[in-house]
Amino acid sequence: MRRRVFAWGDVRASRPESFPVCRLRKPPSAASFPAVKISIIIPAFNEERLLGASLAQIQAAAGALTGRGWAVELIVCDNNSTDRTAEIARAAGAAVVFEPVNQIARARNSGAAAATGDWLIFVDADSHPSAELLADVAEQILSGRCLAGGATIRLDEPHRVAGLITWTWNRISRIWKLLAGSFIFCEAAAFRKIGGFSHELFAAEELELSQRLKKLARETGKRIVILHRHKLVTSARKMKLYTPREHLRFLLRAILNKRRALTSREEAHLWYDGRR
Repeated sequence: MRRRVFAWGDVRASRPESFPVCRLRKPPSAASFPAVKISIIIPAFNEERLLGASLAQIQAAAGALTGRGWAVELIVCDNNSTDRTAEIARAAGAAVVFEPVNQIARARNSGAAAATGDWLIFVDADSHPSAELLADVAEQILSGRCLAGGATIRLDEPHRVAGLITWTWNRISRIWKLLAGSFIFCEAAAFRKIGGFSHELFAAEELELSQRLKKLARETGKRIVILHRHKLVTSARKMKLYTPREHLRFLLRAILNKRRALTSREEAHLWYDGRR
């Protein structure tokens, strides 16, 4: 597969060229907007503990989309799990695709490659979007002016340090239009036009994607939106599974050598060592 190389800060990341080139649609008026198909994509690696509840919540919340007469497909990408992740996904009625390389960027891209929707919504396996949040997404789609977006987040249980980090992230996200990987929605044609998530990055791939989407939004006269009226509920489990020292060590390594920290599975072990 040929790979196109582009720069992001001092990290040079390549992106896959497996997506067909699509021409972006001109924004229609809300009144003339046709029925839409939404693909909800959940990357999952050894998520048997949380996946069932997450899928149940997503399916309930999707009523905000199907209630408009829109079609919704649910796709779980089993990212080389060794537990019952795929079994649980199928039992919930989701389509399951398999990605053998343990990397969240590849898992999201594999899910997107199987998707047939006009819009893609990526949701992490430990996150719970509400019907109100998905209704806000629908309004942005209907506006015809939105290319992609995300949402502010809140943790599913109180944690003083993580709460402060989350508050800070939400502020930065809204100001700089940076998408949290736990919830991203994007016009499918735009996602494929820019080539999806970078296969070079094992962490912060959503931030690099944000930069390319913002560039495309400027070129097409559209916008990136961070929804904030109804926050995404996401798990605080990493604060329990990893010590403050482990979090700090990764942060310092990312500051001192961003390329190595973000492009190495071993360095980004907080996402890949299998602790759940």
